[in-house]
Amino acid sequence: MIEIKLSQGAKPGLGGVLPAHKVTAERGVPAGQDCLSPSNHTAFYDVDSLLEFIKLLAGKTGLPVGIKSAVGDLTFWETLATRMLETGKSPDFITIDGGTGAAPLAFSDHVSLPFKLGFTRVYSVFAKRGMQDGITFIGSGKLGFPKDAIFAFALGCDMVNVAREAMLAIGCIQAQKCHTNHCPTGVTTQDKWLMRGLDPEDKSARVANYILTLRKEILHLSHAYGLPHPALVSSSQIEIITAPKRSSRSLGTRPIGHCPRARIAQRSRR
Repeated sequence: MIEIKLSQGAKPGLGGVLPAHKVTAERGVPAGQDCLSPSNHTAFYDVDSLLEFIKLLAGKTGLPVGIKSAVGDLTFWETLATRMLETGKSPDFITIDGGTGAAPLAFSDHVSLPFKLGFTRVYSVFAKRGMQDGITFIGSGKLGFPKDAIFAFALGCDMVNVAREAMLAIGCIQAQKCHTNHCPTGVTTQDKWLMRGLDPEDKSARVANYILTLRKEILHLSHAYGLPHPALVSSSQIEIITAPKRSSRSLGTRPIGHCPRARIAQRSRR
């Protein structure tokens, strides 16, 4: 599939930089030069031109085409949903991202909504129009543990993306040296000497075990709810614990968002 990134995690309007010392010839860009990702697209400039671009890509490739974005102001999403109804044009999937580790600290800490808030608000926009079942929703942003993934499914996600947890499975120690090309475990470096520490045969087995275990435990949680599949988990199975002996329901807290599936969070089952 093809994913058009409108904003990556907490970097909307900022763009990105792949430092020159990490740019090698096999990337298809000039080696030894900074690779700059622009902060905006040139193929489209508003919702209508975005939908046209999606239609063009889908027609040329025959692949599913969707969008990925962090969430801030909802005006874009309201306009997108309205124009999708009016034109019949639509992305095949929408990925909502709750954050990224590859951003300046001010952005990663303070720009864009966390996944739980961002996703529920966007999902509500489409649910109010009865459009939620015609789009595949994908969640992204620290959802690589069973309790977080099942939470995302209950919110309305059809799939979840996993990144940092898979990196931890293959040996990432969060040394915070990704941008320096000196990752000590060989995960985020193009230095051939350091890359020797990343044995594909060993690490592929580790990440495969992680994915298999994640899926098994998500399924076990679904069974605990009396359901055969995580896609069937809804808000009625999950409750927000706000303090010892207090929950969102006992406090009368209003649901997150505006759709029935959004009144959820997590409850520890002991």
